[in-house]
Amino acid sequence: MKNGEKKKYWNFKAAAREGEGELYIYGDIVSWQWDDSDTSANSFKQDLDALGDIHTLKLYINSPGGSVFEGVTIYNILKRHKARVVVYVDALAASIASVIAMAGDEIHMPRNTMMMIHNPWTFSWGNAAELRKAADDLDRIGASMKQTYLDRAGDKLAEDKLTELLDAETWLSAQECLDYGLCDVVGDSNQAAACVSEELFAKYRNVPKDLLAKNAPKSNGPEDKLTPEYRQSIRETASLEIQNIKSIIGGIING
Repeated sequence: MKNGEKKKYWNFKAAAREGEGELYIYGDIVSWQWDDSDTSANSFKQDLDALGDIHTLKLYINSPGGSVFEGVTIYNILKRHKARVVVYVDALAASIASVIAMAGDEIHMPRNTMMMIHNPWTFSWGNAAELRKAADDLDRIGASMKQTYLDRAGDKLAEDKLTELLDAETWLSAQECLDYGLCDVVGDSNQAAACVSEELFAKYRNVPKDLLAKNAPKSNGPEDKLTPEYRQSIRETASLEIQNIKSIIGGIING
């Protein structure tokens, strides 16, 4: 890596076996890439195409979600691709990232990973008619997302139960995802879950307390304020604020 060059948090690469490829989504799903951790549908397609003729694609996810339309596009790109798609949730597949995960022909989740599902939301402004239209649009988008989960779950998840889970912004364990038909294999715990940052959690309202505690920064005194970990927490907080501003300005529908 060249001096000063940023490390990407997502990438495509050819795997060791011929005919296989790998993809990592370790950041926000966005319409426009603001930094190297972002993934857009356009960048996704370009890198997938660059893999060439593959028969198996391994998709690794640790993402808080983001733009619904970009995520749905990525989902459809994967469903159209001729390769067998094997999804690995490395830590968290939240919001629209959980919808992307549903594109997998096989979905793996280590025991210490999670999936979060909720109804889509957006920022909106205007007169009463415009606000009613925005609400109707959200209902239609939410119905489409709901159908994606139902198609994957089969008879393991009833629609009324799914509606309850979506309304409550539910954080599902790997075992719960298996029980509901939202994953196929629950494996041994991994270390990747420790990489989930406070930046992800600040976007949602029902983050499990034990998950927050596990990722809470530890401080023994003022001298800790100069540690690399503390500086990183400042950068993550600033990045979150920038993302919130972008969402407000753009009126992006998120999931």
